Amino acid sequence: MTGPVLEIVGVSKSFGANLANDDISMTLAKGEVVALLGENGAGKTTLMSILFGHYVPDAGRILIDGAELPQGKPRAAIRAGVGMVHQHFSLAPNLTVLENVMTGTEGLWSWRSATSAARKKLLAISERFGLQVDPNARLGDLSVGEQQRVEILKALYNDARILILDEPTAVLTNIEAERLFTTLKEMARQGLSLIFISHKLDEVMAAADRIVVLRTGRMVAERRASETSKAELAELMVGHRVTRPVRQPSTPGDIALEASGVTVRSGGIDRLKSISFRLHQGEILGIIGVSGNGQAALAHLLSGTLARSSGDLRLFGEVVGNLDVADVVEAGIGRIPEDRNHEGVIGEMAIWENAVLERIASPAFSRHGLVNRKAGIAFARAIIDGFDVRGGGPAIRTRLLSGGNMQKLILGRSLYRRPRILLAAQPARGLDEGAVAAVHARLLEARRQGTAVLLISEDLDEVIALADRIQAIVGGRLSPPVDADGADARRLGLMMAGEWQETREADHAI
Repeated sequence: MTGPVLEIVGVSKSFGANLANDDISMTLAKGEVVALLGENGAGKTTLMSILFGHYVPDAGRILIDGAELPQGKPRAAIRAGVGMVHQHFSLAPNLTVLENVMTGTEGLWSWRSATSAARKKLLAISERFGLQVDPNARLGDLSVGEQQRVEILKALYNDARILILDEPTAVLTNIEAERLFTTLKEMARQGLSLIFISHKLDEVMAAADRIVVLRTGRMVAERRASETSKAELAELMVGHRVTRPVRQPSTPGDIALEASGVTVRSGGIDRLKSISFRLHQGEILGIIGVSGNGQAALAHLLSGTLARSSGDLRLFGEVVGNLDVADVVEAGIGRIPEDRNHEGVIGEMAIWENAVLERIASPAFSRHGLVNRKAGIAFARAIIDGFDVRGGGPAIRTRLLSGGNMQKLILGRSLYRRPRILLAAQPARGLDEGAVAAVHARLLEARRQGTAVLLISEDLDEVIALADRIQAIVGGRLSPPVDADGADARRLGLMMAGEWQETREADHAI
């Protein structure tokens, strides 16, 4: 590695009273992989958005190969060789891979004549870096991992020499994440310079040459990956030692939610196939499985957005019909949806509006059709203070929150009124170590207070740490439950692969 291809010098940026970046300086060398590490809301994405021209800094400058980069101009950044792969892809699902790559890079009048050359260039880049994808495939038909490849290919098509990846593994499976980092190392070997934003300590230690740590908008440390540890990095991220809470033994109460032979058919496909489970008050039932095996259908069923085709569902011993969202709220079921951006909040609405969204018609927040703004703001402020939601006051747009703080807002909205049942789908996905510990502590506290928690997760360690009992979901079917204290990663891995021993009905109906 030689001198710096990128220099960030004294960059600061505020959004109202929120200081997102505070006098940050860092460098990047040719062929180097730098991890930008920090807890949710530390200012990582803001800094990279300034580099790519999405934001104009209040102070500071950026140099590419010694030349100052014009501020607030993404086109200038692209021309200088900077490419950015966003956490939420900016691709058109109705277009082909090739059309997505060409969009914004080729003139409208030259599109037809440029297609052949573009295809040839795309295939050459794909071959060079091992990013195999069919140029004619419709983007909407690709997996999330394949769509990410297209985002990377689009940046490389624009001759990017510096590649920024924002939380690149947030939506990937473990296998897809391993493939991605193999690709990134090959890119660095061939001379590309990479910055990837992350808060996952394992991947940072495995993939980065150097690690820059941000905390509350400031750069607090810089370490060689070979000269630090996960424990040190975790402490640098949050400013104190991080310890996850431990589940304590307890005696569950009565059955709060029971499914018997429930099938859900949607789009001509059985999404859930005669599943059965019992969830007790004061316990956490973990549902573990590889993504795409029916978890979404189960969450939507219990959220009131998907109807069952057959089978019985009982709430506190009473058989219920197909629930709608209003029924779910009325029954005291709190929800932490898997996709916080599309199902958890409305980004353009204020924090206080999202805080009262599910209860907007209740007398506490509206009267005679008029929303009580004062009550809504007070409720939002209580959530902000009680659940440590950082990033602004009740009036700020929710989309400006980091992923972790958005999740804490949703968690606070659900738990503040002490739900009888809590549906938690991937509650810690995309969160930093400190936020994970906070979310886990809240779930265990809800359990202690008697809430029945259904935890749907792909994270084996999370399920083993939190759940009292565990069932695997495979191809829309649920395994019999196993006691978490007697389960280990190997046994659960086999269950997730569909290998479980049939048990007596009495065992299944614990």
